[in-house]
Parts: sequence; C-alpha cells; structure tokens
Amino acid sequence: MEASKGLEYAISLGIRLSDTVLSTIEEGPSLIYKHHYKTVNWILDQTAEQIANLLQSAGYSSLAIPASQVVDWKHQGGHFSHRVVARECGLGWIGKSGLLVHHQYGARVRYATVLTDFPLSEDRSQETGECGSCQKCIDACPAGAISEAGYEREKCVAKLKQFAGMRGIGVSICGICVKVCGRRV
Repeated sequence: MEASKGLEYAISLGIRLSDTVLSTIEEGPSLIYKHHYKTVNWILDQTAEQIANLLQSAGYSSLAIPASQVVDWKHQGGHFSHRVVARECGLGWIGKSGLLVHHQYGARVRYATVLTDFPLSEDRSQETGECGSCQKCIDACPAGAISEAGYEREKCVAKLKQFAGMRGIGVSICGICVKVCGRRV
C-alpha cells in the first residue's frame, strides 16, 4: 500500500467481543452479533483515527488502518493483516483458524492498526503460544475450512457469502470459530 511507505512502526488496538453476544451465535451469525461486530469495528476505527491524529499533531506521519475494510472482495482481504501486526506486538499467536488467539481472550478480540513513523520501542511482553491439542474451531467450523493441515480461506469465504445472504445479515461474517475459541490461560 503506497500510503504506508516510510511508516515502519505499528500500534495494534484490540477490543474484546462480548461473551454474551457471542453466545447468541448458533449455526450462523445472529443479528445482535452483526450489530456488535459493526459497533466494535466502528469504535476501533474511531480510536485508530484519534491516535493517528494525535501522532500527526505531534509532527509524525501516521495511517489508521480500518478494522474491517475489504479491499480484495474475492478473498475477503483487507489492506493487510491486523492479526500479523498483533502477533508481532506480542498479543498472541495465529491459531488453526487463521485468527489471532489472544493469550487471555482467545479469538474473541477485534483489531485495528495504526502505522506511523514515530519511533516506538518494541513491546513483546507476552510469550508466543500455540493451540496444542485443542480442536474446538476444527470441530465447530460449518464450512470445514479448518483442519490440522491448515486453514482453507476459499471454503471460509464461500460460507461467509452464504451467511451474508441470510435475512438481515448482509455482511460477510460468521463468528462460530470466534465463539468457540474462548479464554486461554
């Protein structure tokens, strides 16, 4: 992305999703989950913009990357992976589902990123982890997109498109693997 040239540092922002809202997800996304997902993304976007503006006011370049802006519709991809930035910031590891697994909250966190040229110090206070023998996301995935062999994005995207066609949903969300990947200790 051209706008990110020279922005060598990143700030990862996360908001934990509501356990109560996630409990409403059964065989697909619920209407309350859709609203919660969009609201959390909006809050992340607003916060990222405020941080980017503060950095700019202090004389630094910055770019807020939206939490869930799709730029590659075929693969349902964004500008770049927030989960990779969050992993590099020490917030967790990439799980079997392809999502970031936060040390305390599992996959139940949404992320946004601020890129900047403000010279930040590295903060990797968390150790890396792994899913180990846990197979909750594999067992729960309605698309069969998650296995020990890896995550199959195409299967997931096809299921997301199917869910987007549900009455009242209209966006590519699922939430099932997020729901089952809860707190990690």
